[in-house]
Amino acid sequence: MPDPRSPALDEIVGYGADLDAGTLLDAYRSGLFPMRVGPDKVLAWFSPDPRSVIPLGGLHISRTLKRSLRDFEIRIDTDFTGVMRACAENRDDGNWIDDDFVSAYERLFELGWAHSIEVWQGSDLVGGLYGVSIGGLFAGESMFHRVTDASKAAMVATEERLRAGGGSLFDVQWSTPHLESMGVVEMDRDHYLRSLETAIASPVVYWE
Repeated sequence: MPDPRSPALDEIVGYGADLDAGTLLDAYRSGLFPMRVGPDKVLAWFSPDPRSVIPLGGLHISRTLKRSLRDFEIRIDTDFTGVMRACAENRDDGNWIDDDFVSAYERLFELGWAHSIEVWQGSDLVGGLYGVSIGGLFAGESMFHRVTDASKAAMVATEERLRAGGGSLFDVQWSTPHLESMGVVEMDRDHYLRSLETAIASPVVYWE
């Protein structure tokens, strides 16, 4: 894996390699995550500085969101592929979640390293997110919504379960207005990597 502290151009610290399960797990343990970039969809490895995280126990839940939560049912790991496909369709910053990414993270899911937090209304999957869980780390990868507040409901459910399971680090990569409204904070890279080292050495969080 590239050195996550490498001087980064657009926060990219390396290119190439593959999406095998071992490669991905090494990347997350090192503080990196993959995306495809450019017209040729080159595989790049990112280490943002600063890094955005959700503070466990510090999530902002508005009164409107609290009311919305009553309309949703949260399920874990019942439609991982459906969540990934929906995230791919829902992106407005370019679709880097291609079939290779779906297959790679499905493999992590089969091995117990990746999870989907799903928001349902009856038989309809209306929101959710997926990510990678290692020890006390949950690295959120992407989220989507089909009705108002559904992705925020997924964030709330993820934070609650991670905190209840003894987790310590909820990584969301970059800040957005959506995440800022929920209390995201930014860590400089060195602080993040120290927190990551502690998190991945912690007991595993069970998501069932």
